[in-house]
Amino acid sequence: MKSDLLAKSLERLERVKGIEPSYSAWKAVAALAAEAASLGLETDCLEGPNADGHGPASAIVVIHGDAATTFAPPWIGAIQWVAQSPLRPHHKRKNWFIGVFELPALPDAPKALAVQDVRFEAFRAGGPGGQHQNKTESAVRATHIASGLSVVAREERSQHRNKALALERIAALLQLQGELQAITAQNDAHAAHDRLERGRPVKRFKGTAFRAS
Repeated sequence: MKSDLLAKSLERLERVKGIEPSYSAWKAVAALAAEAASLGLETDCLEGPNADGHGPASAIVVIHGDAATTFAPPWIGAIQWVAQSPLRPHHKRKNWFIGVFELPALPDAPKALAVQDVRFEAFRAGGPGGQHQNKTESAVRATHIASGLSVVAREERSQHRNKALALERIAALLQLQGELQAITAQNDAHAAHDRLERGRPVKRFKGTAFRAS
């Protein structure tokens, strides 16, 4: 099971000037990935353009695992971050918003990748799992050589199967890359919808540590 979520700065859609919008979107994606990892879920992240060097204005997060479809819904909507800007300490504004949306399933299956197009690295799996956690070096980190996209697969006890999973995930990310480019180009068309979502945040974070409140 998996869920594909799009996180994007609502401020950027409204053309708010400054570097906080990208920074807050990046922090939200990191918080989402950390919570997923604490529950034993794998995530892959595909970032959009990082024009100001402080994080992407939008990103797609793919969540893998049996609980992915129940983990994702509480994150869908507007995310509010309340903080004095760590990048511009004298800036008066303290409220920033990020929108998280569930993406529809891709209409076509991703094209299969050739093994020679990917670099594999085996390692011992870690993280949640207790006595059921994989103890051998069957976990795999795979990097698509041409694009630099990287994923991790560790769910299976077989390195061969984890390599197959990693290839599938990279192929899906490459297809989603085109989706992200199209979404970035269509940001203005979604601005009205996003403004409506801002008034009812589903999650709130405070401070430069981005702690849930």
